[in-house]
Amino acid sequence: MDKRPVFSLRAFATIVGVAFFLTGCAFVDEALLPSLTGEPDSESKAATQTSQAPAQATQAQSAQAQPPATQTQSAPAIVEAPSGPRFGTTNFEAPGVTTAQPSGTHVGQKIQELREDLARLQTRIADHNQQLQAYREAARRGARAYHSLVAQINARLQVGTTPGNPELVAQWNQAQVELDKVGESISKLNSLASEVSSTSALAAFLLESTRATFELRGAVEEDHRQLAVLEDEVNKTVVVIDRLLNELSEDISRAQNYYTTERANLTAMQVAIDNGEYIGGSLAGRAYGTPPPPPPGGAAALVGKRQPLVIIRFSEPDVDYEQALFAAVSRALERKPNAGFDLVAVAPNVGSPAQVSLATSKSRRFAEKVLRSLTRMGLPADRITLSATSSPNVQVNEVHVYVR
Repeated sequence: MDKRPVFSLRAFATIVGVAFFLTGCAFVDEALLPSLTGEPDSESKAATQTSQAPAQATQAQSAQAQPPATQTQSAPAIVEAPSGPRFGTTNFEAPGVTTAQPSGTHVGQKIQELREDLARLQTRIADHNQQLQAYREAARRGARAYHSLVAQINARLQVGTTPGNPELVAQWNQAQVELDKVGESISKLNSLASEVSSTSALAAFLLESTRATFELRGAVEEDHRQLAVLEDEVNKTVVVIDRLLNELSEDISRAQNYYTTERANLTAMQVAIDNGEYIGGSLAGRAYGTPPPPPPGGAAALVGKRQPLVIIRFSEPDVDYEQALFAAVSRALERKPNAGFDLVAVAPNVGSPAQVSLATSKSRRFAEKVLRSLTRMGLPADRITLSATSSPNVQVNEVHVYVR
């Protein structure tokens, strides 16, 4: 029997600060963070007694009507763009078309046709510009409404509230609607970029046609003078279109980065609303390296042979583990940005083979629940593996989290 004591999950969230940030425990090669279950019996009893002191102090502070959240939690570390995506501010206007009296020659008639083509082209640019400004403003309005709702939710979460507060759930749903408006604007900007690219091709064709007209026979000097003016105006129009395309590309890139970041923040906020308090910023905003491959042998090479980062014991129907799990995983990623995580569902190896099989299946469902928690916290799914095994050294279903 493994005599390593396991701290109660109810005290897990309280002692995680002591275990990770106050004791200065050394890290080992096998696991970046020491398991909270791997201390000797005498030391674990002392740690348990020590952990009761801050818990009692917190209760005393609550009785004195002091907000505990301001003493035990820091502001959420969310990467955001407070005013929404940074769009360009240029208002694109075509240079216009100079009118002139036709010379009466065949070339003069051709120039008049080219001038009309240029006018139609510039009308398209005006339409593109009008759409661009409308899409930018729609995205800004959605972002402003989104950040207003997020600020209200943050204010409630930072002082603490009831888990799954329906008022915050409604605000979160509305924030998602407002953020989706930014996503719709990105889709429209992409469509506009395709249209502008088509207009750019027409402008290039018009410029080539204008230059080719210089080679036509039967022109008078007035025709060439008008052609030179027209060529300059077509060139200026091409420049405007190129700048419009460049700024559109920048707008789309910035808006997509903003949208991706805020979607991750919304996911982290959803976890916080479920818990009634923030557990931290989204793990999606971290810089990751390439994780090492899983160890050969899977669960058999981990359980009982390597020290886990976290052990979650599902001894009750509803175990509150997310705060402690987030703290442990976040700390591990700070020490090793390319870390991967192996979740192992461990079932008691007691009873008949059928009973062991049922226990293993139930334990795996618990591990899948832990996996969903990690992905909702923003941890990429490709950094997590999941496996299941049984062990005679456990009495209830457990989920072990290993760092690789």
